[in-house]
Amino acid sequence: MSISQAISSHIPYLRRFSRALTGSQAGGDAYVLATLEAIVADPSAFEKEPDVRTALYRLFLKVWSSVSVNDHVDDIGFSGDEVGAHRNLEAITLRPRIAFLLSSLEGFNTAEVAATLVCSIDEAAALIDAAGKEIANQIRTDVVIIEDEPFIALDLQTLVEEQGHRVIAVARTHREAVEAVNKERPGLILADIQLADGSSGLEAVNEILGSFSVPVIFITAYPERFLTGAPPEPAFLITKPFGVDSLKAVISQALFFDRKSHRKDEPESKSALV
Repeated sequence: MSISQAISSHIPYLRRFSRALTGSQAGGDAYVLATLEAIVADPSAFEKEPDVRTALYRLFLKVWSSVSVNDHVDDIGFSGDEVGAHRNLEAITLRPRIAFLLSSLEGFNTAEVAATLVCSIDEAAALIDAAGKEIANQIRTDVVIIEDEPFIALDLQTLVEEQGHRVIAVARTHREAVEAVNKERPGLILADIQLADGSSGLEAVNEILGSFSVPVIFITAYPERFLTGAPPEPAFLITKPFGVDSLKAVISQALFFDRKSHRKDEPESKSALV
């Protein structure tokens, strides 16, 4: 496989990353072009790379840090994620910002972030965690937890409060959830799928979203029931038992990109719970 074939599928995502990092469509695309020109000038850099995507992003960051290409700001063509990132990027200092975008926007795991930034896995994890804390400091919000298992609810509350947010209610049933949210109007909802009264957290959230939109993170032991490829699907879904770091990252991502959730019976353009 040629180098061009190996990297071609990654270019659209590199362009997204570049635009989010620079806050500029034109400038971001220019840095991607400069990266491709660097590859053409010296293709040997990729010939021995076992992970082409990591090598591509690593070279991009090298080019970005050493070449002044274009500082023109142009929001035309930004996706919803890019608009959210552009709005909130200044909340994060540079190196944690890069680690966060690699992790949350591009889906790199911690080892891949470390390889891209040429640092240890522990350093990469610390950068991602630092970004989450900076985001929390800038985008603190009130949280409602919909969870019927007391120990899990307590774990969630502790984790959320450690990130600087305020838990304003913990609901165990559909009715409690609707009442709590209608009373408090939170900025984020963490919801279990199956509740103590046998009702569905998904149904409770859908009722809640009839009155206002808010980011929602679903937590379930049965993710296969909801990741079917057919709408509506939760945009943010954590599997029980959840990892603390993964949940922190998802909370930061939901607030950073400011994805609002909508009722599942809205038109298809709004139907996914995003």
